[in-house]
Amino acid sequence: MEKLFELFYQTSGVFTDTRKVLKDGLFIALKGANFNGNAFASEAIKQGAKYAIVDEKEFANNQTIFFVDDTLTFLQKLANFHRKKFSITIIGITGSNGKTTTKELIYQVLSSHYLTLATVGNLNNHIGVPLTLLSINEHHEIAIVEMGANRLHDILELCEIAEPTHGIITNIGAAHLEGFGSFEGVLKTKLELFESVEISNGVLVVNKDDQILCSNLPKNSSLAYYSINESCELQGQIESLNPCLNFTWKDENGMKYLVETNLFGGYNLYNFLAAIRFGQLFNVPPEKINTSLALYTPSNNRSQITRTENNILLVDCYNANPSSMLSALTSFISTESQDKIAIIGDMLELGTEAKTKHAEILELLNKNSTSYITVGTIFYHSTENKAIIKFEAANDLLVYLQSTQLKNKFILLKGSRGIALEKSINYL
Repeated sequence: MEKLFELFYQTSGVFTDTRKVLKDGLFIALKGANFNGNAFASEAIKQGAKYAIVDEKEFANNQTIFFVDDTLTFLQKLANFHRKKFSITIIGITGSNGKTTTKELIYQVLSSHYLTLATVGNLNNHIGVPLTLLSINEHHEIAIVEMGANRLHDILELCEIAEPTHGIITNIGAAHLEGFGSFEGVLKTKLELFESVEISNGVLVVNKDDQILCSNLPKNSSLAYYSINESCELQGQIESLNPCLNFTWKDENGMKYLVETNLFGGYNLYNFLAAIRFGQLFNVPPEKINTSLALYTPSNNRSQITRTENNILLVDCYNANPSSMLSALTSFISTESQDKIAIIGDMLELGTEAKTKHAEILELLNKNSTSYITVGTIFYHSTENKAIIKFEAANDLLVYLQSTQLKNKFILLKGSRGIALEKSINYL
């Protein structure tokens, strides 16, 4: 296996999609439910790849295309082999909500002072994590690795590949319950990051206000806290939501700083504080921390303010689960605005909890007399639904928006990625 690993160092990098051939790269032929990368190995070589790895013998030639028992396992073991060549800080990030935003903010802070690598987008699974690690080079000082999970022990598997030296769990919520089976399954899987960092004698960055996390900390880890409510090394406070978040933070010496951000939502304060705490750990000057956070502008449909000719939109529809939906709606409800309307889509992958969790969201909106539109079959059939109008699919919403122009409103778009609420932006 290690002889084949050395092929990687003769190439320009790894790729897994022949639609995006990397010249002189190493093509690793992965398989999925609807594709077989092995069948494209020869084509990858013809298009400029230097070598290819397959796991079906009939596609190998032992000159440029080599056989292994399992190409995904090869990719993961290669990534770990490469990671071990570097004495480098590896920050692992997971959580039910906010992990991608937190990753982006930590990167903003640390890259202002160090040569830093971070997961691109949300490539945070059993393929994306290895690809991130394989991008580490001798110049990098820190690598930030986002870790997603859909089922039990996903985080353990990713930690075995990445071997993080530092870790943060943004929070534990009811997400992907179909894969985990229960909230306890989510908790057990996310805590695998803490356990991995403890084994490496690393540092855990922890939200001191999160009772679930604080009651499940490993006994022998170094801890770095941040908080809104509790006394600790870093405390933050919301100053205003207009609609973007402005906040102050102070360090353990009482020095206080103001940051004016481009992100909506009071719930994002914890994400900013996590980034600041990492900046403190790595001795980034406060001036650099504040400037880098103030300059961050989201572009990934996460807590993103978009101004159209007709309305102000809060676009937060990349994903949704009960805790992130609750956070977004709570901030939206508390934001001062004359004419607000929430367009909310179903929260997917909740299994047997789906009906109850959707009813809870609707109860919140009804209690606060918030105008809302729902999209998706679960919300549609809920007896709690008192929406202005409700739709079973996003395309039905588009037809409505084409005939009914919304103007001079502050509009929240929040729902699971599968509902595709972003399609409505052009009509708002």
